[in-house]
Amino acid sequence: MERESRRGMPDVIVECVITYVTDARDRAAISLVCRRWYEVDALTRRHATIAFCYTATPERLLTRFRNIEGLKLKGKPRAAMFNLIPENWGGYVTPWIGISDLFPRLRSLHFRRMIVADADLAMLANLKGRLLELLTLEKCSGYSTDGLLHVGRNCRNLRSLIMEDCSINELNGDWLHELAINNTVLETLNFYMSDLEKINVNDLELIARTCPLVSLKVCDCEIPNLITIFQSATKLEEFGGGSFKEPVDPEFYPSITFPARLRSLCITYLGRDEMQLFFPVGHLLKKLDLVYALLDTEDHCTLIRKCPNLEVLEARNVLGDKGLDIVSQTCKKLKRLRIERGADEQGMEDIEGVITQRGLISLSLGCHDLQYFAFYASDITNEALESIGANMKNLSDFRLVLLDREEKITDLPLDKGVRALLIGCQNLKRFAFYLRSGGLTDLGLSYIGQYSQHVTWMLLGYVGQSDEGILAFSRGCPSLEKLEMRGCLFSERAIAQAAAQLKSLKYLWVQGYKPSPTGFDLSPMARPFWNIELIPARRESLDDGTGQITLFEYPAHILAYYSLVGRRTDFPGDNSVIPLTLQDFWDHCVHTSIS
Repeated sequence: MERESRRGMPDVIVECVITYVTDARDRAAISLVCRRWYEVDALTRRHATIAFCYTATPERLLTRFRNIEGLKLKGKPRAAMFNLIPENWGGYVTPWIGISDLFPRLRSLHFRRMIVADADLAMLANLKGRLLELLTLEKCSGYSTDGLLHVGRNCRNLRSLIMEDCSINELNGDWLHELAINNTVLETLNFYMSDLEKINVNDLELIARTCPLVSLKVCDCEIPNLITIFQSATKLEEFGGGSFKEPVDPEFYPSITFPARLRSLCITYLGRDEMQLFFPVGHLLKKLDLVYALLDTEDHCTLIRKCPNLEVLEARNVLGDKGLDIVSQTCKKLKRLRIERGADEQGMEDIEGVITQRGLISLSLGCHDLQYFAFYASDITNEALESIGANMKNLSDFRLVLLDREEKITDLPLDKGVRALLIGCQNLKRFAFYLRSGGLTDLGLSYIGQYSQHVTWMLLGYVGQSDEGILAFSRGCPSLEKLEMRGCLFSERAIAQAAAQLKSLKYLWVQGYKPSPTGFDLSPMARPFWNIELIPARRESLDDGTGQITLFEYPAHILAYYSLVGRRTDFPGDNSVIPLTLQDFWDHCVHTSIS
């Protein structure tokens, strides 16, 4: 200890200080200082996030961070959310759950885009049932309500159970009953957008009476049937998922009251007639989700005027430029705004329901505190992007998708606009620029590389003109760790050269490019600890949502990522995923030279 003190801080002080450092990047930097700090980081790390499940193994995590209390694990590539990845691609939780009991302090598990079996949930309930406090299954698939039965019956100390947007095989509602009769500490229950219909409202009422519920997000339960829950859950701050599928008699409205602490609201199938129910609590709301509301542009404006304290707003592009005007005038505290694409074919949009440069400029002039902005635009100009760059200095996450509903866009390419936006928004960490043909030239792509100094994740769609563009882009982006591209039509070799030049890159996904006959033009990015997988082009017959079977064609994919453990072993057996190794490239080079 004395020697340590003479050379620097004593161990006990180092441990005390490092314990208060929670940011993962700061922790990683600390662990590189010296061997002792590496060991202290290992002993005191409380939470670990593995952004891609094949970059490490459970055994390696156990060796490095045995004392973690929380683990977040992401499986399938983000493209899986848009049905672009084969269902059997991989991303299984089984090996991670299998050794969960060897982490003595593990109390929180968060799985995202992973395949979870009923046997996995049964094993988890058996191994960690008494200790588990938080379980999140986000956008997961593969399990049924039988698996949830084990969780409800054995995990009696669960404070949070989240299963949002999961594909669950619903056999019955017994899992919820077991949860209701066995748990008295539940604070968060969320099965929103998971199509669970066999829900007994009596079980929800019991949970509301016996548990200190703070957040409740359900499926399409009728709001009039939830009145008792609202009366019992006095601590409720977030509610989501209730609906108005059936018309409600206006005389019944006074009996529907919401908890006094309510700050976040998400209602599905909300119509104009029922909208007035929420006017009394509008000034209390900090978050409002209208993505699945049946409101037109004017209705959105009316409701948003009642919510001046919003910090988070989610809607469809039926919000329109007029809605953005109202947001700009009313929601001065707004920090996050997400505008999803509407369902034109279902007649849910009106003629005003489009986002264009006019609304974007108006928003940028009124909402200076915005940190996250994702939207689908029907039209856009360089001026709009310049205005965002000049006025939204706090943006850390910007995502633009340019729709193809309009035959002509007012002002393309967007080279000058993206340059101004990136120069103005110095805090950007995440950036998506998904355009259409002609939206950005090679010069514009070089601007993105030059001015994205702090961006760590990026999605590019239909940008650039030639291989020169992606190569110029790759000479910048010093902090870029994850890159996703679609429809850019660069050659295989240029993509590989760009990946090799991006020094911080850990993950690459590409769909829509100029493939070589063999895939071996990817050799410039072949190196140790760098896995490359090809997903060949395929065709699938799927329901288009109207009952008609349509043939969908999926172009080939490239997936490449750093891994400390080499090639994974759970590839599907149908050749839908083809691994390429460094040895494959060496063999190809030898064969080519001999030939």
